[in-house]
This record gives sequence, structure tokens and C-alpha cells, in this order.
Amino acid sequence: MKKIKLFLIAIFVFLISPLLTNSQEDKLLDTCSDYFQSPFITTGQPMKAFLTGDEVAEFHTTLYEGSIYRLVTCSRETNLIQFSVFDKDHNLLFSSNEHVNVDFWDFKMEGSIECIIEARLNSKKATSGIAMLMLGFKGLSY
Repeated sequence: MKKIKLFLIAIFVFLISPLLTNSQEDKLLDTCSDYFQSPFITTGQPMKAFLTGDEVAEFHTTLYEGSIYRLVTCSRETNLIQFSVFDKDHNLLFSSNEHVNVDFWDFKMEGSIECIIEARLNSKKATSGIAMLMLGFKGLSY
């Protein structure tokens, strides 16, 4: 009887843990979405990675001339994610470290460019966690 109870508990934990993880990601997605009120529109595609220690997540995107963008970081607490934006030759375009680890950055593109966005955890605040970023753009005002 004891083995059956342990087996049922193990099955329950196995089935429920993905739901808890998705719930955490859903909360982060909601946090990110709060930054995309009019006139900003999210692309709807979160960039996410589970990071530990000094790991760095790398995301690639193309940004287009004349567009105004908003890049947002989402985590369980403010200023937890440090991010940097580089061109394809790895020249630094922006670093949140130089701006007290802001949670979002608005910028206008002067030319179309392929970019690399790197994200890492602020090691003073956490040793592991989910780093989620979302990119959006300023829509047309009518």
C-alpha cells in the first residue's frame, strides 16, 4: 500500500510540475505585456532562457530603419536581467548595465541592422532563473 501511495505522489508531481512552470512563464509574459500599451505593440514572440550562474542567453533579430522599438525584460523582480544589444560584428549598441539595469529601452533605428541581444542574470540578485525579453514597436497613431 505504501508503494502505491508513493507511486501516486510521484505521478502527481510529474504531471503538475509542467503546469507550475508554465504558470510562472505566463506571469512573466503578463508582466512583459504591461509595457506594451498604446502606442507600442509587441511582436508577441517572447525570447526566453533559463539561466544559471554566469550563463548568457543570445537572441538574434533584425531591426528596421525608421522604426521605434521597445525592448523589455521580464523577471520575478525588477533589475534582475542585464541585457546588451550588439550589431552583427559584436559592436555594443546599448547596455542596461550603463543605465542601472533598466527593465526596458525605447530606441529608434537610423538604419536596418541585424542585432544580437544578450541577456544574463544580475549575479547580485540571483544565481538562477528565467530570463524573458520581448520586443515591440511603436504603431501608427491615427
